[in-house]
Amino acid sequence: MEEILRVEGISKTFTLSKKQQQIERTTQRKKVAVDNLSFTANRGEIFGLLGPNGAGKTTTLRMLSTLIKADTGDAVLDGCSINSDPEGVRSKIGFLTSELKLEDFFTPNYLFDFFSRLHQVPDDIVKTRKEQMFARFGIDKFAEVKVKNLSTGMKQKLSLVISLVHDPEVIIFDEPTNGLDVLTARTVTDYLQELRDQGKTIILSTHIFSLVERLCDRVGIIIDGRMISCGTLEEVCNGLSIEDRFFEIFKEVKGDEQ
Repeated sequence: MEEILRVEGISKTFTLSKKQQQIERTTQRKKVAVDNLSFTANRGEIFGLLGPNGAGKTTTLRMLSTLIKADTGDAVLDGCSINSDPEGVRSKIGFLTSELKLEDFFTPNYLFDFFSRLHQVPDDIVKTRKEQMFARFGIDKFAEVKVKNLSTGMKQKLSLVISLVHDPEVIIFDEPTNGLDVLTARTVTDYLQELRDQGKTIILSTHIFSLVERLCDRVGIIIDGRMISCGTLEEVCNGLSIEDRFFEIFKEVKGDEQ
């Protein structure tokens, strides 16, 4: 398969405030969130980063999306480096996080048009694409309803649609089903499979085993910011379920700490 993303030794360390030290239950001023992480992803596949909360998944995706800079290492996405060509990276990706907040005052129609203009999508394509995606996710009936009056599920679907206005080749999703009801979650996961079938590459983070089993072509298990195991589900699981294999690996890595 054609490689579209190569991540080579990216690391990120944060300085903790006193409050963060209390939350982390540590006296250390520095926290290594991502530690010399490397992996690759291929065109037309869903690659999952699987790990517990605090493993470094979100930090990794933020670095790949150029929202924060890596301290060391680099990643090249479809020919563009996150270090030397962040604008090129942004033009090729769609990034969705559960932390994305939509302005309450605006409507889906306005937001779709606004983000399309930011990405310089031609007007005729905007019209066609909006009709298709609004119909696909049932947003068309709420096109002129202000965001503050939309349900949580509808807001999440609108966030998804907005992140894909420019039809990117690589879609990066941080915990794509977090906080969603079962119907909306199924709508989102079905669409991810459709995108993969269209030849798009999807990088997602999750701590949900069933999501990995259902969606991912390959998976990387990340613990304490380090890539512990990476490959196809068959290669990583070694005959076990992904859940059983994860806890086997977790015990090997953490040992008596737990």
